[in-house]
Amino acid sequence: MEHYGVFRAPRELIFGAGQRQALGGVAAKLGRRALVVTDPRMAADSEFRKMIEDLHAHGLEVKVESGTLPDVPVSPAQSVAASVRSYDPDMVIGIGGGSCLDMAKCLALLLTYGKSPQDYYGENKVPGPVLPVIALPTTAGTGSEVTPVAVLSDEERVLKVGISSPYLIPHAAICDPELTLSCPPGLTAIAGADALTHAIEALTAIRREPTPELAQERVFIGKNALSDHFALTAISLLWQGLETACTEGSSLTARSQVMQGATFAGLAFGVAGTAAAHAIQYPVGALTHTAHGAGVACLMPWVMRWNEPAIQNELQQMADIMRLSDKDEVIPAIADLFARIGIPPTLAGLGLAEGRLNWVAEQSCGIERLVLNNPRGLNQDTMRALVKAAYFGDAAYLQQEEEKSL
Repeated sequence: MEHYGVFRAPRELIFGAGQRQALGGVAAKLGRRALVVTDPRMAADSEFRKMIEDLHAHGLEVKVESGTLPDVPVSPAQSVAASVRSYDPDMVIGIGGGSCLDMAKCLALLLTYGKSPQDYYGENKVPGPVLPVIALPTTAGTGSEVTPVAVLSDEERVLKVGISSPYLIPHAAICDPELTLSCPPGLTAIAGADALTHAIEALTAIRREPTPELAQERVFIGKNALSDHFALTAISLLWQGLETACTEGSSLTARSQVMQGATFAGLAFGVAGTAAAHAIQYPVGALTHTAHGAGVACLMPWVMRWNEPAIQNELQQMADIMRLSDKDEVIPAIADLFARIGIPPTLAGLGLAEGRLNWVAEQSCGIERLVLNNPRGLNQDTMRALVKAAYFGDAAYLQQEEEKSL
């Protein structure tokens, strides 16, 4: 059913230059004690101090937790939750990049229900509403300000893990592109490429039979009419603004396009889910310790080449909004954009060792939630071919597998 759709989002989403100044008013509606979660760099920023002053001016007591680490390790998250429990906050405010927002979600969960993050890994393990979260992103990439996901790194596991539940969607998101003006070109590129990958994988995800139980039993249900709308809008905005945001970082217009694109991509994949590019990146990232956004963007053109027979309609939609003359131009255009902003074109360029290709393929196939969301099926053989194509930069590996199936 092409008109079936699901939409999940914050209760309040405020977007625009200068809108960080709305924080105090939004927070004052939720209580009087705010736990603010950020990282050391942001905590020293003058704009952060102004936001804290705004909270005080609106009558809030504030406790700042500024020790957030990249990728949110599980043990520190547990320790912080234990240390701030006696403060008994009415809300958690995340200010920073995706890790700060994920940390805020995780703390809201642990402060509400206790236990450890491991008790909530996977989908729909959160028993009910958590402390309200207000999210203020300072990078334009993960879309965590609007998604039902908190991604963590577990010291006992090779791959990152996720807690996925609609209850983790922030109560409010305030997206101010002025907060991204100081983001350096390299991080702008990686974060924006991550967002574009989110949008493409949401648009091209599998379409499932829309039973009444689908949206109740699954967090990520596959593509649908509403997620497609946000994904296409995100692709258009990111296509227009990402390269300029990387080369002319002071352009507020480009920064606004990229931040809005990242948020819309979050609204899309927060329901539709992601697919094979993300599945492969998890083991690749574990081995290479490279940025998530660089990994998924490196993989995206190769995954699109594998999916091409199954995504002809979506490629035409992308060609239309990207103002390309033919759908066959879409995949090369995406690859060229990523190359221009510094994304490595191959897994070899990310530093992956050739001897680990089979392991990467095996681990990727094991991430069934993402692989089964891919529009074209993948088994061990085809996954190995896809990983080799992405490693050597040679689509012939994909062609060989296709010929075997004829």
